[in-house]
Amino acid sequence: MKAVLFDLDGTLLNRDASVHAFIENQYDRLNNGLKHIPKETYCSRFIELDKRGYVWKDRVYKQLLTDFDLSALQWEDMLEDYISEFKHHCVPFNGLIEMLKELKSMKLPVGMITNGYGQFQMDNIEALGIKEFFDVIVVSEWEGMKKPSQEIFHSALERMNVASAESVFVGDHPDNDVYAAQQAGMKAIWKKDSEWDQVDADFIVKDLSEIPKIFYSLMKEAATSKSILHTE
Repeated sequence: MKAVLFDLDGTLLNRDASVHAFIENQYDRLNNGLKHIPKETYCSRFIELDKRGYVWKDRVYKQLLTDFDLSALQWEDMLEDYISEFKHHCVPFNGLIEMLKELKSMKLPVGMITNGYGQFQMDNIEALGIKEFFDVIVVSEWEGMKKPSQEIFHSALERMNVASAESVFVGDHPDNDVYAAQQAGMKAIWKKDSEWDQVDADFIVKDLSEIPKIFYSLMKEAATSKSILHTE
């Protein structure tokens, strides 16, 4: 294996924790227009409508205005608040920086493929303090295509000048990350997510710290195979 690529949300960014932190803070900041709603009610409804990021927030805020009769607020202003403020609440998964440092110390090219809006995702990447570790970052809006399309994987691999068979993709979604990467010819590591019980991945990890260990094992296996071939 000569390269590793990552998903962002749910893999490197703890999106569930980030959303909780953001929406509670938004309730506090916009309290004049929201105080007639219990905080827990507002936050839980936002999270329900958000569907773990698969519904863009214009639809979420429009529905919130309907649900709670938020006559003092405009959905456009609430959406703008989300876009400008979410990055201040980004929560990384444990061991994120240490894991990336270790992969870079192994001289591995590191890439990212993430669905989402370009600048919004880049702001979150910057907020996590990880941009410098990536040789290539591909965001679906700017690419004009998104996972699970095989083309977006091939586009990233081409920029990294590495073959799909020599690459590993790490993600949390069984279809958009694991299966899609495998269909693109890559190995896939599933980062466990409580939403799914079992995923047919090449490797399964619970913590980011396990990922460098997989690469050490793969490199050792490759070196052993090469040694055997030379001996023969």
